[in-house]
Amino acid sequence: MSQRPIVIIGNWKMHKTIDEARQFVRELLQEFNPQDKVIGLAVPYTLIYPISQEVKETALLIGAQNMNDASPGAFTGEVAGTMLKDAGAKFVILGHSERRMLYGEDNAFINRKLKKALEIDLQPILCIGETKEEFEENKTQEVLENQLKEGLQGIEKEKLTQLILAYEPVWAIGTGSFATPEKAQEILGFCRNLLKEILSEEISQKIVIQYGGSVNASNAQQFLSCPDIDGLLLGGASLSLESFQQIVNDSQR
Repeated sequence: MSQRPIVIIGNWKMHKTIDEARQFVRELLQEFNPQDKVIGLAVPYTLIYPISQEVKETALLIGAQNMNDASPGAFTGEVAGTMLKDAGAKFVILGHSERRMLYGEDNAFINRKLKKALEIDLQPILCIGETKEEFEENKTQEVLENQLKEGLQGIEKEKLTQLILAYEPVWAIGTGSFATPEKAQEILGFCRNLLKEILSEEISQKIVIQYGGSVNASNAQQFLSCPDIDGLLLGGASLSLESFQQIVNDSQR
């Protein structure tokens, strides 16, 4: 059995005001007992400080959904990783498909951001995934290999034990479609073997790999029952207190 923890992260995307977020976490924490699980919420920038303060004495982690690769400077509208840490963020999502597709972020840019996050000791969650067209053309492995190799290029191997890898097929995000647990395991097993090739057997076995893409309370446990799926990156299911709580409470190996 894997010694890697179950890691469940909710990605709120561009949702919730400060009052809405405070109410959510206050109710969540009333019956919050993660035990051997790692539970976090990736919130909009405006929520990082107030919600980090709200959960300060608890095991609930608050993180960011993106960051710039640069140090503080003349970059209007951007946020540096050191600012995220100062506001209370414990982790940051990098390379989400919405950033790649809507804002043109390529593997080289994501690689620079990953290096910066590791440099300042901010836990990175690196997202990879193929589009519907790539999936239908049987290019999944080719796409993931490029994203991983280029995303991890030039990074000291030992530092990557801190990495969380999240596989999110683009065609499954917010669509109601999702990979079957068997297909997800096949792909995440491929990613695990690729990490072994790029890094080492020892390091690859330490890296947490999540699945994301239309995961909900009714199918979450099916994914977590797969040997190479260590956690979930949740979108819409994390916006509802009831569904998020159910997934967290029911999750087990």
